[in-house]
Amino acid sequence: MKKISFVFMSCVLVVLLTLTGCSNEDTGGKESGDSSNGSSGSSILSKVIDNKKLVAGVNDELPGFGYIDESGKNVGFDVDFARVLAAGAIGDAEAVEFRPLSAQERFTAVQTGEVDVLIRNTTWTTNRDSEVGLNFAPTTFYDGQGIMVRADSGVESLEDLKGMRIGVDTGTTTELNLADQMRALGIEHDAVVFDGQDAVVAAYESGSIDAWTTDKSGLVARQAVMENPDDHKILEENLSKEPLGPSVKGGDDKWFDAVNWMVFATIQAEEYGITSKNVDEFLESENPEIRRLLGTEGNLGEQLGLPKDFAYQIIKQVGNYGEIFEKNLGAETIFKLDRGLNALHTDGGILYSPPFR
Repeated sequence: MKKISFVFMSCVLVVLLTLTGCSNEDTGGKESGDSSNGSSGSSILSKVIDNKKLVAGVNDELPGFGYIDESGKNVGFDVDFARVLAAGAIGDAEAVEFRPLSAQERFTAVQTGEVDVLIRNTTWTTNRDSEVGLNFAPTTFYDGQGIMVRADSGVESLEDLKGMRIGVDTGTTTELNLADQMRALGIEHDAVVFDGQDAVVAAYESGSIDAWTTDKSGLVARQAVMENPDDHKILEENLSKEPLGPSVKGGDDKWFDAVNWMVFATIQAEEYGITSKNVDEFLESENPEIRRLLGTEGNLGEQLGLPKDFAYQIIKQVGNYGEIFEKNLGAETIFKLDRGLNALHTDGGILYSPPFR
């Protein structure tokens, strides 16, 4: 009996070990490669650092945010935040490959891994956060949707748009927002859909549509570069809330965390008064919070899988949030946008960073 029991238990042990091995084999790939568990092995962060290049999906037709300047260079507010990520992760703000994407192309590009990050005036919504599978980093620009009409059109409110042709870019939240608001107000109109904002603006300027709609920042940016800006006006009413910012593929927590804190670094730097011009002076600061931010104390960079001085590199090479805003959209540009909600919480806005500790 003892011999039979021993043989039986030995067989059971072999089976259990085999099953355990199969189970570990099935999950081993996930544990070592699924970055949602915090591993950087297959994270986009590792790829960016190893390749010494960030691939960013951007707009190339929205002045102020993402466009091509006269020298053929990608410039703009969103473009500079792509450079923020490259400076923080790689140490080189210019190590970015810009991929221009249409509104319809952008989500597929993130899902398939064609781009590492999407920074293309994209609104954070429930659907995009869940079904589309994006993770949204901190909002870099709080916006609202508006409508542009000709100054002599007699249009003063949404109600005055009854029966008019309104242009909208397909594949955007603006398309649904327009339909929702006009339906709620019972305003009949003709929504004319175009593939790309350049096409919408061309139709508007040619007179084939009476008005057009997008985020107010986009309307201001476009109006500033029209032949006769004063011939057009933007209605005061907001059709929606439009929080815009970077987004990455869902499930990669390591990369998502890194992007979050690189963006936060620009906001925190502005709050501390640290700029691209004076950041070297702050390296000698005795303030422990500043020392942690700049990497002269602690190991926050290491915790994120980033270089120790990631925030220093961001500030030195690109600037703090305020510098990025003023350079691309502020009072010294043709857009002359006020900070508004995009001011620091200490200045009446809603921007602030969680603590670097």
